[in-house]
Amino acid sequence: MHSVIKILEVILTNIVEISTILLELFGVAILVFTAVKCFWYWIKQDSKIRLELAQGIALSLEFKMGSEVLRTVVVREWGELGILGVIILLRSILTFLIHWEIKHEEKALALGDKSKH
Repeated sequence: MHSVIKILEVILTNIVEISTILLELFGVAILVFTAVKCFWYWIKQDSKIRLELAQGIALSLEFKMGSEVLRTVVVREWGELGILGVIILLRSILTFLIHWEIKHEEKALALGDKSKH
């Protein structure tokens, strides 16, 4: 029975590590794609650049937060769990601030559109 538990533990650890890397990769890919897209908007002097950039950063952070939450599954020490907790807290605060910025940018864009009509 002990060997079965060890095998399951190794399988779980490998699944979590692969999933964590994939989620981190998705977050980075979204951030790079958003940066390139927003650079193009900047060249065209498009007014929605700030909104698009904030939404891309928020989505990227959510993927990266997901990877940190997954990482807590295989944590073995309290110190490591504390570090992960602080990282998750900081990313949550950043996500909250970015969503607040998105809401205000959407209002500003809506007011700008109304003034044009």
